[in-house]
Amino acid sequence: METPPPQTERTEPTEADVAAFEEQLGRPPRGLRAIAHRCPCGNPDVVETAPRLPDGTPFPTTYYLTCPRAASAIGTLEANGVMKEMSERLQSDPGLAAAYRAAHEDYIARRDAIEVLEGFPSAGGMPDRVKCLHVLVGHSLAAGPGVNPLGDEAIAMLPEWWAKGPCVSPGAPGEAGE
Repeated sequence: METPPPQTERTEPTEADVAAFEEQLGRPPRGLRAIAHRCPCGNPDVVETAPRLPDGTPFPTTYYLTCPRAASAIGTLEANGVMKEMSERLQSDPGLAAAYRAAHEDYIARRDAIEVLEGFPSAGGMPDRVKCLHVLVGHSLAAGPGVNPLGDEAIAMLPEWWAKGPCVSPGAPGEAGE
């Protein structure tokens, strides 16, 4: 699959973005700061969240994948053992391990630019293992190709989740995604 193009910059969420998020996840956003990536259909597919929720609870998932179609396709990759294979490659490929560590550092730097979560790891298992492809794909979409090698690999394995049109159509009863 061709990687969806990165956004050139984060955008402030609009009312329509918040409505799409609510329909995508079935709940209101928590800690929403910005739209980090838009699906080619126009809806947000990755949001940037605050390192702490409004009640002060740490929330280290800075780039949260919201598109249910993309999330489902990533879940299929996880169920098919892709995370295990990637983790094994990290142990045997020093170049990949170094690039993945650099992705971890990038993730931490981006989160720390918002608020430092002292003592909290990055996310997705970085830098030593692959624990969640959803996080790695979210980071890759938000940061653009070349920043997170395993997120980029996972994106390349995904079908074009936007090909059927928007996953949700906020405000249009009966037109929501599958």
